[in-house]
Amino acid sequence: MIHLREVNTGNLREILHLKVASSQENLVAPNAVSIAQAYFQRESAWFRGIYDGDMPVGFVMLDDKPEVPSYTLWRFMIDAAHQRKGYGRRALELIFAYVKGRPGATQIFTSCVDKAGGPGPFYEGLGFTYTGALDEGERVMRRPL
Repeated sequence: MIHLREVNTGNLREILHLKVASSQENLVAPNAVSIAQAYFQRESAWFRGIYDGDMPVGFVMLDDKPEVPSYTLWRFMIDAAHQRKGYGRRALELIFAYVKGRPGATQIFTSCVDKAGGPGPFYEGLGFTYTGALDEGERVMRRPL
C-alpha cells in the first residue's frame, strides 16, 4: 500500500539512503539537499517520504503556496531498486489528490532536465505538457487537476 509519510528524526536516515540510478544523478538533487532546502523555505516546502507499507521507496517535495495559489512538484524521486514497479505513478496520484484539496488549486507545475533518460516522458504519461518556458535550464511542465 503506497502512502506518503512525514519525514522526521525517526525516518530521516532511511530517506537519506534512497538513491536514484547513477545515470539519473544529474537529473535530480539528492534527498539531503532537498531536505536542507526545505528547512530554509519552510513557508512553502512540503515534503514526504514515499512508502510501500513500512518500506521507503521514494521522496517527494512540493513548493506549496496557497496564498498565490501556486503548486509545483519541486522534487520527486524513486529509489533505483524500486523503479518501474508503479510506485512513481501511484505516488503522483496521491500528490495530485493532495494538491486538489489546496486553496484555489487548478493545476500543478514541475520542471525537468531535457536529457536522455530524463523524466519528461514519464510526466507526459501522467498528463503533464510542456509550457515552452524554462526554469534554471529545465523545461517547465503543467498538468491540470
